[in-house]
Parts: sequence; structure tokens; C-alpha cells
Amino acid sequence: MTSAEPGNPTVSRHAQAARDAKRSHAASLGIDDAFVARMIDEFYARIRDDDVLGPIFAAHVVDWLPHLAQMNRFWRSVLFSSGEFAGNPMAKHVVIPDLTRVEFARWLALFDQTLSAIGPETTRAHVYDRARMIANSLLSAAIVHRDGGLGLGKADGL
Repeated sequence: MTSAEPGNPTVSRHAQAARDAKRSHAASLGIDDAFVARMIDEFYARIRDDDVLGPIFAAHVVDWLPHLAQMNRFWRSVLFSSGEFAGNPMAKHVVIPDLTRVEFARWLALFDQTLSAIGPETTRAHVYDRARMIANSLLSAAIVHRDGGLGLGKADGL
């Protein structure tokens, strides 16, 4: 068995140590289940009231309770490696027509407002950085999906 094979005890110990470190760091910033629940509740209240994002979410979220529960699982997994999230956010977002930088910038602005209202600056900065990376990834995927790729081909060496 090589060191990179699944089931290798060294890899498992390393993965567990990485998860434990992430959880410890999150805890040191005050990020726990209660923080995530408050963040999700307040953020999506802002979303629903927003002139730009409210109509987009209203068109795609039929039942808010399961959506909020899923978002809690997602963010707990992102912020402290709870491992409970099962889903494909990329697939959900790339099929929404006309998502542009404008909508993602607004999403980030509302996320930042929420974080500024509920936590200290170090916590806000940590969570916002993760949200920014996620928004960039989703926006990039939406653009690639909508435009049929990056426009690179054999002439570009690909």
C-alpha cells in the first residue's frame, strides 16, 4: 500500500489532524453551530428582502426551511469540517441564467453586512474570505457553463 492510498492509517491520521486543526481554529474565532445558524438566518433574511437577489432566490427556492437547513450543513462543513454536507452547489448555480458579477458582488456585500453585524472583525474576515472564494468559484463555473467553456482550443495548446 502506498502512502496516498485510501485506508492508509497515515493518511487517515493526517486527514483527521487537519480536520481537528480547522475545527480548533474555527472555535477560537467563535464559529460554532450557533454562529452558523445565526449567520444563515440573518443572511437569508437579507437575501429575501433584497431587490436584486430576492427575486432570483424566490424563483429557485420553493421551500425555505430545507434550503436553510442545507445551507447550515454546507457552512458548518466549510467552516469547521463537520463533514455533514452532501450536495453539489456548483450544479445548482450554473443552471441559473444570467448570473453575473453584479449578482455575486451583491451576494458578497449582503454576506459581509451580515458578518459585520454578528461577529468580531477576525471572525468576519475569516468567514468572508471563504465566502469570497466560493462566490468566485461559482461565478467562474457559471460563466464557463453559459459560454460553453473558456474559449481555449488547439491553437492555445489545449
